[in-house]
Amino acid sequence: MSNPNTTTWADHAADRSPSVQRSRARSVQQAQAITRAAHRLVREKGSAFTTQELTRESGVALQTIYRHFPSKDHILLALVEEIIAAEAQRMRESARALPDPVARLRFYIGRTLDALRGDGDRTGPRFITAEHWRLHQLFPDEMARIAQPFGDLVEHELREAAELGLLRPRDPAHDAWFAMKLVTSVYHHYAFATAHEPVEEVARRLWGFCLAAFGPPAESVDPAGSVTPAGSEEVTPG
Repeated sequence: MSNPNTTTWADHAADRSPSVQRSRARSVQQAQAITRAAHRLVREKGSAFTTQELTRESGVALQTIYRHFPSKDHILLALVEEIIAAEAQRMRESARALPDPVARLRFYIGRTLDALRGDGDRTGPRFITAEHWRLHQLFPDEMARIAQPFGDLVEHELREAAELGLLRPRDPAHDAWFAMKLVTSVYHHYAFATAHEPVEEVARRLWGFCLAAFGPPAESVDPAGSVTPAGSEEVTPG
């Protein structure tokens, strides 16, 4: 599980600024203004924006931007971290109404593909996919840390499910890591590739595969690939 005391990208950006001892709060605000502006530009044109455009959009001087972020790639790294952390938090909050850890696991895995449903705008998923692999080559350890919030959600529910006798994971930490990598690969594939079946069906198959790997008691698996503990019903968060 991640350490709750781990510093965020905003903390690192503030620490790099020479003005941090004079006004740490202002430094963090500037770093956040930069990434928010970068997010708006990404929605318009993907990662093709220039630092000059970022200066105009954020209202932060170019020299100040480079005090916080040594390069544009560091800005994109911070943006990817912010997007993933925010989505993980939304998942956690949305899953609170679900009755058991297996239902929450199914929700987390299916929710990851929500942005790919229908014929909506794929700018966000395509940005994440393209930048994920490019940034992974430049910052492999940082990208591994950035992706961890989803793995932590899965690991937490696997451990609780094991304690309740609903699943039999061999190693919750490793199982969560492999599940995270599989879900990420499916997301990246369908961000660009044509889906020949509804995303809902892709999500169902993905869950069924993960469920089999998580080791449910044989008698508790139904043909739809779900586990239903005695006395509980599947609930879909609003």
